[in-house]
Amino acid sequence: MKALFVGGTGIISTAISALCVQRGWELYLLNRGNRMEHVPQGATVIKADINDVADVQAKLAGMTFDVVADFIAFTPDQCARDVKLFGGITRQYFFISSASAYQKPLSSPVITESTPLANPFWQYSRDKIACETYLMAQYRDQGFPITIVRPSHTYGDTSVPLAVHGKKGSFSVVERIRTGKKVIVHGDGLSLWTLTHNSDFAKAFCGLMGNPHAIGETYQIMSDEHLTWDQIYGSIGAAFGVTPRLVHIASETLAACNEALVGELLGDKSHTVLFDNTKIKRAVPDFVATTRFDQGVRQTIAYIYSHPALQVPDPAFDQWTDAMIQKYESLLQDMPKLS
Repeated sequence: MKALFVGGTGIISTAISALCVQRGWELYLLNRGNRMEHVPQGATVIKADINDVADVQAKLAGMTFDVVADFIAFTPDQCARDVKLFGGITRQYFFISSASAYQKPLSSPVITESTPLANPFWQYSRDKIACETYLMAQYRDQGFPITIVRPSHTYGDTSVPLAVHGKKGSFSVVERIRTGKKVIVHGDGLSLWTLTHNSDFAKAFCGLMGNPHAIGETYQIMSDEHLTWDQIYGSIGAAFGVTPRLVHIASETLAACNEALVGELLGDKSHTVLFDNTKIKRAVPDFVATTRFDQGVRQTIAYIYSHPALQVPDPAFDQWTDAMIQKYESLLQDMPKLS
């Protein structure tokens, strides 16, 4: 197997890159070379900016691939660029979409690949939908060998997956849990969510690589483990040997007070979702997610707390969190009581 990954050093793609090399496949990573510490030994880095089409064409001249996967394509114009670049040099092209593209609000919490795509809350999701539409049209009209993959909330060693955090990531929330400070959980904390470790995602993804039955198809790849958000925060606390101090605030309230949460919550994480993985298991019969969240998050936390560069504080989000909790609890005290 000879593969080219555009990116290849992100949360999802790092695990896929490592597994490809482990399997003895010939792997090339096309990126700017800014995260060399995440490049697995044995992979070849082609340093280039994917947006510089002429330079990329020159550096790939004469090369062909069994698989090309772009992990950093987000808009239809970027997909059109990829069709131009890779249309004649690969047997299979992977587009990484998102499970957030599924309809919101959901008509059913059980999601399959045929669930309608529509998200009025999040531009990111609408762009992914537009990319899928464009690429499938290229498949139908020109035979462009597309395979679409829809991940949900996938995590690895470098970041703890959470729903409510600031622009600098989740570390400040994790640190609040560790030190016994109150943290915000959206809704009542009982909606169900699915978290997938990147090593599990990689097993399914690699099973699709070079698979002729995957051309023109769409697959969602997730764990079969469903957790409430209270259980998710509880697992994080358990990794520190503490019980998190949770404050439940309605998603609509949080989104009204923090515009960045409109897409993240109303367009995604506030909804109960139960993913049906029948299709990916049919395509990759040996795929099964084996990393429970309570196990995976312990590994993530251990990694973060042994790498100071990942311990990024977020004072602005901490201040907002404290102010929201103080105001919310004050309002609760003043609410009329019915006796």
